[in-house]
Amino acid sequence: MSVTGRLFTGALTVATAQTVVMSALPVLGAELGVAPPAATWTLTVFMLAGAVATPIAGRLGDMLGYRRVMLGCLAAFTAGTVLCLLGAGTGSYPLLLAGRALSGLGSGVFPLTFGIARAALPPARQPRAIALLSALTGIGGALGMVLSGPLAGAWGTGGLFWPLLPLALLSLLLAAGLPRTGTPAGGRVDLLGALLLAGALVAGLLLISQGRSWGWAAPVTCAVAVAAVLLTVAFLLVERRVPAPLLDIALHTRRAVALTHLSAVLIGCAMFGAITLLPMLAQTPAGYGLDLSPSGTGLLMIPTVVTMLLVSPLAPRLRGRFGSRAPLAAGAAVAAVALTQLALAHDRVWHLAVAGLLTGVAYGLAFAALGSLVVEAVAPAETGAAGGVNTIARTAGGAIGAQLATALVVAGGGERGYVLAFAVFAVLAVSAVPLVRALPVSGGGYRGGHESNRGAGAPGGAADRL
Repeated sequence: MSVTGRLFTGALTVATAQTVVMSALPVLGAELGVAPPAATWTLTVFMLAGAVATPIAGRLGDMLGYRRVMLGCLAAFTAGTVLCLLGAGTGSYPLLLAGRALSGLGSGVFPLTFGIARAALPPARQPRAIALLSALTGIGGALGMVLSGPLAGAWGTGGLFWPLLPLALLSLLLAAGLPRTGTPAGGRVDLLGALLLAGALVAGLLLISQGRSWGWAAPVTCAVAVAAVLLTVAFLLVERRVPAPLLDIALHTRRAVALTHLSAVLIGCAMFGAITLLPMLAQTPAGYGLDLSPSGTGLLMIPTVVTMLLVSPLAPRLRGRFGSRAPLAAGAAVAAVALTQLALAHDRVWHLAVAGLLTGVAYGLAFAALGSLVVEAVAPAETGAAGGVNTIARTAGGAIGAQLATALVVAGGGERGYVLAFAVFAVLAVSAVPLVRALPVSGGGYRGGHESNRGAGAPGGAADRL
């Protein structure tokens, strides 16, 4: 199998696993005998582990070699999947939760795939491969939501994880055949920085994902918020003083890199908000909802996934013809159209189907463009670190979007809540367009597959500071 095929298999498998429990949470909770908030932790703990693993894996890949670190991430994912099956088979919620946490470490593969693609592929093939790899986080996430309902309905909780095990083993086997790419940069691992970053990410994502259920004014919520701030400040102070930081602050404050990260948060919020609202509305009882079953909802979401997969390879063509910012701006604009349409018309199957197709177009273009933009903005030895933080920016944006979607629906009450939520996310999507236009026209990394020598501070290049 080609290098791209090996990378795609691993990335798609891990991305699908993240959301494979989402539509099946009621079934999962009933079979394990836990309340709905506890069942939600099977999704949250994967996200938290992934948030910790992704930037650390990206940096370690730059230092030690992408293939070696990718094998470690996939080994953890495979072991976690086995634990999930054991937990589901024995009805053990703690074992299943431990398996989901271990599986979440597999999310570190995402920035590593960028580094391998950039180093191992011919220049002409890099933009297309990186665009599709970047889009796979969204494609896999949507695919997981599509599959979870039918799998759980047919085979129970275990049915969610049995298909993942052969895919995990296949991904690990294929990754072992990836080429060793260049000479790793070397250096020492910043253990203190890694611990502080892990703590800050866990606290921040806990605040986002659990704050509403805990109560925003509850003591535990306030304590987690304070911890997130203190750990973040401590991390930034440490990173500015150590000789080999885990995250190079100067790298992530370059204009091209920082604006791409900010775009990822904003677009991730709007996109994941839409993907969260569509199944919720589809399963709402008849009236303004469609009263579909989980399986029917999965079928409704299939066109969204297929469209993402078909549209993602078009991003490099748009980039080549209209400039590097064009696919991201187009994705944000199409998302705004889809969300506006949903705010105005959402009580027929075809309303949701059309919006789902448009959302697939938006997701495919925007997420494919984000990967290309962050890679072209950095030097080859910085690819893993930059890609890791950009993936976390999307994850954080997605987590905010999911929580905001639910909060807005509850706050508005009934159909009005959905209209309010769709309108808010449409505004967020539109607001990303001027942010995208502020990005430099061309970055400091590859342009059409060729490396630029402007990385270290040439005026007007990717090293422009905010």
